Amino acid sequence: MKLPALFLALGTSLAAVTAQAQSFDRVVQAEVLPGWRTESGDHMAALRITLNPGWKTYWRAPGDAGIPPILDWSGSGNLESAEVTWPTPEVFSQNGMRSIGYTEELVLPVRIDPRRDGKAVRLKATLDIGVCRDICVPQRLRVSAKLTPDLVKRDPKITAAIANRPFSADEAGVKDVTCRISPIEDGLRVTARIKMPSAGAPEIAVMETGNPRLWVAEGKTHREGNTLVTQTEVLHGNAEPFMVDRSALRFTVLGKKHAVDISGCKPG
Repeated sequence: MKLPALFLALGTSLAAVTAQAQSFDRVVQAEVLPGWRTESGDHMAALRITLNPGWKTYWRAPGDAGIPPILDWSGSGNLESAEVTWPTPEVFSQNGMRSIGYTEELVLPVRIDPRRDGKAVRLKATLDIGVCRDICVPQRLRVSAKLTPDLVKRDPKITAAIANRPFSADEAGVKDVTCRISPIEDGLRVTARIKMPSAGAPEIAVMETGNPRLWVAEGKTHREGNTLVTQTEVLHGNAEPFMVDRSALRFTVLGKKHAVDISGCKPG
């Protein structure tokens, strides 16, 4: 199996944008929603991406037809760490391939841990994202904001995006997850069996390895009673030998009723 050309060429053509975080062709804009300082001292903010009608952007695992987003916090001040919560995405069919993402608006909650408690955070973010309609265009957006500790009012857009996250394994009633890993000619095949109630047919399971150098093929998913079975293939971007850590695997089940986020699997 050959890697998609997009995987090999990603990052070779990024369109620079203005300081107002608007794309050169006005297709996509970005801004920081400043959010609020929590009782624990963290700051809950969000990146808001808006697109023209008919355009979409991609989830962290975008599928074969998508462009994976890259977020860079370099240049931020008083920032110890930033943890992103991805809202439940949509599944699209694009030129016979599956892609996963969002249409017209994405509010991406970011929980920020300040390096110095009680002080303002100067947030700077560079977003390398893909946007698509009839064509797909990589874009680079830069945004910044000063997040002060006196911000206490909750933003309903951010709270709604947090509420739209996938269920955890416990919340969704996942009972057991096993993985069988076997070699193929140019990589590894992973077959996972997830014992869980239905998330609503049709169900699609997406696997992530946690290693950005590995490419995961579009998987095939089916039900065997109370068990969801998904199988996919994993290849190295540079055709090098590699191993897959079962504990680092992440499965997201996207169903008609809800989504489920599952971490790790046992041998099986």
